[in-house]
Amino acid sequence: MDKNKQTLSDAEIELLKEGLKRSYKERFEMATRLYKIQQTMSKASIVHKPFISK
Repeated sequence: MDKNKQTLSDAEIELLKEGLKRSYKERFEMATRLYKIQQTMSKASIVHKPFISK
């Protein structure tokens, strides 16, 4: 059964190595940034105002 065996490309391995290089502080700051963006987006409401020509 080769379905269970996963092969990673060189690019994917490079991304994993980059992730491991990051410190816990960097990871925390990135997660915090994403969380803040997510909070802002969840509160946002899109209002459509039709263009009024005079």
